[in-house]
Amino acid sequence: MRVIAGEFRSRKLLSLPGLETRPTPDRLRETLFSILQDKIEDCVFVDAYAGTGAVGIEALSRGARHVIFIENSKAAFEIIRQNVDLLKAARRTTLLKCAAPRCEKELGAADIVFADPPYTREREYDALFETLGKVTPPLSIVQHSVRFSLEAQYGAITRTRTMKQGENALSFYSSPSKPSAQPATES
Repeated sequence: MRVIAGEFRSRKLLSLPGLETRPTPDRLRETLFSILQDKIEDCVFVDAYAGTGAVGIEALSRGARHVIFIENSKAAFEIIRQNVDLLKAARRTTLLKCAAPRCEKELGAADIVFADPPYTREREYDALFETLGKVTPPLSIVQHSVRFSLEAQYGAITRTRTMKQGENALSFYSSPSKPSAQPATES
């Protein structure tokens, strides 16, 4: 797995062996950052359920001012720490070992939240959306299986777009009180 573009372009990232972590595919990451290209520069980006940290590192590489990695798995947390250290990017990152829904302060302070909960844990999605609906970041993007249907609204955040690619989907949510520049189109 490599960083696709920006400051750390082509740098190889460490990954976890086995199937416990499901990294966001390179093609989906590339599509995500093509959509976000005008919003990344100087933003605070949260990578929740970060796994290897590839999405957050991509945001950092493309100009995010600060990235907060939230990961509950001890093994994945250590891989993120190693990847951040390899890139000498510790000053521009915060690593939190906790359950993402409990990180209200960090989720609420973000300009962009990217979350990729385990596809098999629907309750995790419910808890995450309960928190996001309360703290209302300007833009939240949730990766999920194309077979898993998310609601159009959770609390004060509303879905503005869904993008599908293979077995994966990205649903974009924004808050009317904290508008994002995300176009309101369904695909």
